[in-house]
Amino acid sequence: MRYEVWEQLRVEAEALVRKEPLLASHVYSSILNHECLGSALSFIVANKLSDGVVSPFTFRELFDKAFIHCDQMLTNVATDIKAVKERDPAIVSYLTVILNLKGFQAIQVHRLANCLWNQGRTELAQFIQSRNSEVFGVDIHPACKMGTGIMFDHATGIVIGETAVIENNVSLLQGVTLGGTGNQQGDRHPKIRAGVMIGAGAKVLGNLEVGEGAKIGAGSVVLFDVAPHTTVVGVPAKVVGKPESMCPAETMEQTIFGSDC
Repeated sequence: MRYEVWEQLRVEAEALVRKEPLLASHVYSSILNHECLGSALSFIVANKLSDGVVSPFTFRELFDKAFIHCDQMLTNVATDIKAVKERDPAIVSYLTVILNLKGFQAIQVHRLANCLWNQGRTELAQFIQSRNSEVFGVDIHPACKMGTGIMFDHATGIVIGETAVIENNVSLLQGVTLGGTGNQQGDRHPKIRAGVMIGAGAKVLGNLEVGEGAKIGAGSVVLFDVAPHTTVVGVPAKVVGKPESMCPAETMEQTIFGSDC
Protein backbone atom coordinates (compact mmCIF):
# COMPACT_ATOMS: atom_id res chain seq x y z
CA MET A 1 0.00 0.00 0.00
CA ARG A 2 2.75 2.48 0.86
CA TYR A 3 4.03 2.48 -2.74
CA GLU A 4 0.57 3.17 -4.11
CA VAL A 5 0.08 6.02 -1.63
CA TRP A 6 3.47 7.46 -2.53
CA GLU A 7 2.76 7.41 -6.26
CA GLN A 8 -0.57 9.15 -5.68
CA LEU A 9 1.13 11.75 -3.48
CA ARG A 10 3.54 12.58 -6.30
CA VAL A 11 0.72 12.92 -8.80
CA GLU A 12 -1.16 15.26 -6.46
CA ALA A 13 2.01 17.24 -5.72
CA GLU A 14 2.72 17.82 -9.41
CA ALA A 15 -0.86 18.96 -9.94
CA LEU A 16 -0.63 21.40 -7.03
CA VAL A 17 2.58 22.93 -8.38
CA ARG A 18 0.77 23.69 -11.63
CA LYS A 19 -2.32 25.01 -9.87
CA GLU A 20 -0.62 27.08 -7.14
CA PRO A 21 2.93 28.14 -8.11
CA LEU A 22 3.28 30.05 -4.84
CA LEU A 23 3.52 26.69 -3.05
CA ALA A 24 5.90 25.12 -5.57
CA SER A 25 9.02 25.44 -3.43
CA HIS A 26 7.22 23.97 -0.42
CA VAL A 27 5.83 21.06 -2.43
CA TYR A 28 9.18 20.28 -4.04
CA SER A 29 11.09 20.33 -0.76
CA SER A 30 8.42 18.29 1.04
CA ILE A 31 7.41 15.76 -1.62
CA LEU A 32 8.88 15.94 -5.11
CA ASN A 33 12.54 16.09 -4.06
CA HIS A 34 12.16 12.77 -2.22
CA GLU A 35 12.35 9.22 -3.50
CA CYS A 36 9.96 7.56 -1.05
CA LEU A 37 7.22 8.12 1.50
CA GLY A 38 9.53 7.71 4.49
CA SER A 39 11.93 10.37 3.27
CA ALA A 40 9.14 12.87 2.63
CA LEU A 41 7.45 12.24 5.98
CA SER A 42 10.66 12.53 7.97
CA PHE A 43 11.48 15.83 6.22
CA ILE A 44 8.06 17.33 6.90
CA VAL A 45 7.81 16.30 10.54
CA ALA A 46 11.47 16.84 11.43
CA ASN A 47 11.29 20.48 10.38
CA LYS A 48 8.29 20.99 12.64
CA LEU A 49 9.73 19.13 15.64
CA SER A 50 13.23 20.59 15.60
CA ASP A 51 14.31 23.08 18.24
CA GLY A 52 17.49 24.30 19.90
CA VAL A 53 18.11 20.83 21.35
CA VAL A 54 17.59 18.49 18.39
CA SER A 55 18.15 19.56 14.78
CA PRO A 56 15.98 18.62 11.77
CA PHE A 57 18.84 16.43 10.50
CA THR A 58 18.93 14.45 13.75
CA PHE A 59 15.16 13.97 13.77
CA ARG A 60 15.36 12.72 10.18
CA GLU A 61 18.02 10.23 11.17
CA LEU A 62 15.83 8.99 14.02
CA PHE A 63 12.90 8.48 11.65
CA ASP A 64 15.04 6.72 9.06
CA LYS A 65 16.40 4.30 11.65
CA ALA A 66 12.91 3.73 13.06
CA PHE A 67 11.60 2.81 9.60
CA ILE A 68 14.26 0.08 9.49
CA HIS A 69 13.91 -1.12 13.09
CA CYS A 70 10.09 -1.04 13.13
CA ASP A 71 9.41 -2.57 9.72
CA GLN A 72 5.62 -2.09 9.88
CA MET A 73 5.90 1.64 10.54
CA LEU A 74 5.80 2.86 6.92
CA THR A 75 2.85 0.63 6.11
CA ASN A 76 1.08 2.14 9.13
CA VAL A 77 1.87 5.63 7.82
CA ALA A 78 0.28 4.84 4.46
CA THR A 79 -2.76 3.23 6.08
CA ASP A 80 -3.23 6.29 8.31
CA ILE A 81 -3.11 8.60 5.28
CA LYS A 82 -5.70 6.50 3.46
CA ALA A 83 -7.92 6.35 6.55
CA VAL A 84 -8.05 10.14 6.91
CA LYS A 85 -8.82 10.64 3.22
CA GLU A 86 -11.68 8.13 3.38
CA ARG A 87 -13.22 9.33 6.67
CA ASP A 88 -12.91 13.12 6.54
CA PRO A 89 -15.21 14.71 3.93
CA ALA A 90 -13.18 17.92 4.07
CA ILE A 91 -10.08 16.15 2.76
CA VAL A 92 -9.86 15.61 -0.99
CA SER A 93 -6.25 14.45 -1.36
CA TYR A 94 -3.51 12.44 0.31
CA LEU A 95 -1.30 15.49 -0.11
CA THR A 96 -3.37 17.58 2.28
CA VAL A 97 -3.09 14.87 4.92
CA ILE A 98 0.70 14.60 4.93
CA LEU A 99 1.40 18.33 4.49
CA ASN A 100 -1.24 20.00 6.63
CA LEU A 101 -3.03 17.77 9.13
CA LYS A 102 -1.48 17.92 12.58
CA GLY A 103 -3.50 14.95 13.81
CA PHE A 104 -1.86 12.70 11.24
CA GLN A 105 1.55 14.21 11.92
CA ALA A 106 1.17 13.78 15.68
CA ILE A 107 0.37 10.09 15.22
CA GLN A 108 3.55 9.59 13.20
CA VAL A 109 5.61 11.37 15.84
CA HIS A 110 4.12 9.00 18.40
CA ARG A 111 5.06 6.04 16.23
CA LEU A 112 8.67 7.25 16.36
CA ALA A 113 8.54 7.79 20.13
CA ASN A 114 7.00 4.35 20.66
CA CYS A 115 9.69 2.70 18.55
CA LEU A 116 12.38 4.38 20.66
CA TRP A 117 10.56 3.49 23.91
CA ASN A 118 10.51 -0.17 22.90
CA GLN A 119 14.26 0.00 22.26
CA GLY A 120 14.83 1.21 25.82
CA ARG A 121 15.56 4.82 24.81
CA THR A 122 12.90 6.07 27.18
CA GLU A 123 14.33 9.53 27.92
CA LEU A 124 14.57 10.38 24.22
CA ALA A 125 11.07 9.01 23.67
CA GLN A 126 9.72 11.25 26.43
CA PHE A 127 11.52 14.26 24.96
CA ILE A 128 9.80 13.56 21.65
CA GLN A 129 6.47 13.19 23.47
CA SER A 130 7.02 16.66 24.92
CA ARG A 131 7.82 18.14 21.50
CA ASN A 132 4.73 16.45 20.07
CA SER A 133 2.61 18.14 22.73
CA GLU A 134 4.26 21.53 22.24
CA VAL A 135 4.10 21.52 18.44
CA PHE A 136 0.86 19.69 17.67
CA GLY A 137 -1.15 20.01 20.89
CA VAL A 138 -1.41 16.22 21.26
CA ASP A 139 -0.01 14.43 24.33
CA ILE A 140 0.54 10.67 23.92
CA HIS A 141 2.71 8.69 26.30
CA PRO A 142 5.35 6.90 24.21
CA ALA A 143 4.46 3.51 25.74
CA CYS A 144 0.91 3.67 24.36
CA LYS A 145 0.28 0.86 21.88
CA MET A 146 -1.39 2.05 18.69
CA GLY A 147 -2.63 0.08 15.70
CA THR A 148 -2.99 1.17 12.10
CA GLY A 149 -5.65 3.13 10.23
CA ILE A 150 -5.89 5.68 13.05
CA MET A 151 -7.42 9.14 12.61
CA PHE A 152 -7.24 12.08 15.02
CA ASP A 153 -9.76 14.52 13.57
CA HIS A 154 -8.73 18.12 14.38
CA ALA A 155 -6.62 16.56 17.17
CA THR A 156 -6.19 19.57 19.46
CA GLY A 157 -6.19 18.54 23.11
CA ILE A 158 -6.06 14.76 22.68
CA VAL A 159 -4.40 13.12 25.71
CA ILE A 160 -3.54 9.40 25.87
CA GLY A 161 -1.97 7.65 28.85
CA GLU A 162 0.88 5.20 29.24
CA THR A 163 -0.97 1.88 29.33
CA ALA A 164 -3.68 2.76 26.82
CA VAL A 165 -4.15 0.50 23.81
CA ILE A 166 -5.70 1.67 20.54
CA GLU A 167 -6.41 -1.09 18.05
CA ASN A 168 -6.80 -0.79 14.27
CA ASN A 169 -9.22 1.54 12.50
CA VAL A 170 -10.08 3.86 15.38
CA SER A 171 -11.14 7.51 15.08
CA LEU A 172 -10.75 10.10 17.85
CA LEU A 173 -11.94 13.69 17.66
CA GLN A 174 -10.49 16.74 19.36
CA GLY A 175 -10.33 16.95 23.13
CA VAL A 176 -10.53 13.21 23.78
CA THR A 177 -8.79 11.88 26.91
CA LEU A 178 -7.85 8.24 27.43
CA GLY A 179 -6.76 8.66 31.03
CA GLY A 180 -6.42 7.09 34.45
CA THR A 181 -8.48 7.61 37.59
CA GLY A 182 -5.80 8.19 40.21
CA ASN A 183 -2.08 8.06 40.94
CA GLN A 184 -1.75 4.28 41.03
CA GLN A 185 0.85 2.65 38.79
CA GLY A 186 0.36 -0.40 36.61
CA ASP A 187 -2.25 -1.05 33.94
CA ARG A 188 -4.59 1.90 34.42
CA HIS A 189 -5.73 3.23 31.03
CA PRO A 190 -8.45 2.31 28.52
CA LYS A 191 -8.27 -0.38 25.85
CA ILE A 192 -9.94 0.83 22.66
CA ARG A 193 -10.83 -2.01 20.32
CA ALA A 194 -11.02 -1.95 16.53
CA GLY A 195 -13.53 0.25 14.73
CA VAL A 196 -14.38 2.51 17.68
CA MET A 197 -15.26 6.17 17.24
CA ILE A 198 -14.86 8.56 20.20
CA GLY A 199 -16.57 11.93 19.84
CA ALA A 200 -15.15 15.37 20.59
CA GLY A 201 -14.34 16.08 24.22
CA ALA A 202 -15.15 12.59 25.49
CA LYS A 203 -13.22 11.30 28.51
CA VAL A 204 -12.59 7.57 28.89
CA LEU A 205 -11.03 6.94 32.29
CA GLY A 206 -9.51 3.88 33.90
CA ASN A 207 -8.48 0.37 32.94
CA LEU A 208 -11.63 -0.41 31.01
CA GLU A 209 -12.48 -1.80 27.59
CA VAL A 210 -14.38 -0.09 24.81
CA GLY A 211 -15.54 -2.99 22.67
CA GLU A 212 -15.12 -3.39 18.94
CA GLY A 213 -17.31 -1.12 16.83
CA ALA A 214 -18.59 0.92 19.77
CA LYS A 215 -19.39 4.64 19.61
CA ILE A 216 -18.90 7.21 22.37
CA GLY A 217 -20.83 10.45 22.01
CA ALA A 218 -19.22 13.88 22.22
CA GLY A 219 -18.64 15.18 25.73
CA SER A 220 -19.32 11.84 27.42
CA VAL A 221 -17.47 10.57 30.49
CA VAL A 222 -16.94 6.81 30.34
CA LEU A 223 -16.05 5.04 33.59
CA PHE A 224 -17.10 1.45 32.84
CA ASP A 225 -16.65 -1.10 30.04
CA VAL A 226 -18.56 -0.47 26.82
CA ALA A 227 -19.89 -3.56 25.06
CA PRO A 228 -19.03 -4.13 21.39
CA HIS A 229 -21.26 -2.35 18.85
CA THR A 230 -22.89 -0.19 21.51
CA THR A 231 -23.45 3.58 21.63
CA VAL A 232 -22.93 5.37 24.93
CA VAL A 233 -23.62 9.03 25.68
CA GLY A 234 -23.69 11.30 28.71
CA VAL A 235 -22.06 12.13 32.05
CA PRO A 236 -21.66 9.48 33.22
CA ALA A 237 -22.07 7.64 29.93
CA LYS A 238 -25.09 5.38 29.50
CA VAL A 239 -26.07 2.97 26.75
CA VAL A 240 -28.51 4.55 24.28
CA GLY A 241 -28.50 1.91 21.54
CA LYS A 242 -26.28 0.61 18.76
CA PRO A 243 -24.31 2.41 16.04
CA GLU A 244 -25.81 2.45 12.57
CA SER A 245 -22.74 0.71 11.14
CA MET A 246 -20.41 -2.07 12.23
CA CYS A 247 -17.45 0.31 12.11
CA PRO A 248 -18.36 3.80 13.40
CA ALA A 249 -14.73 4.90 13.02
CA GLU A 250 -15.12 4.68 9.26
CA THR A 251 -18.56 6.25 8.85
CA MET A 252 -17.90 9.00 11.43
CA GLU A 253 -21.65 9.33 12.07
CA GLN A 254 -22.06 11.73 15.00
CA THR A 255 -25.79 11.53 15.62
CA ILE A 256 -27.51 9.25 18.13
CA PHE A 257 -30.69 8.78 16.15
CA GLY A 258 -31.96 5.86 14.11
CA SER A 259 -30.68 2.54 15.42
CA ASP A 260 -28.91 4.36 18.26
CA CYS A 261 -32.24 4.88 20.00
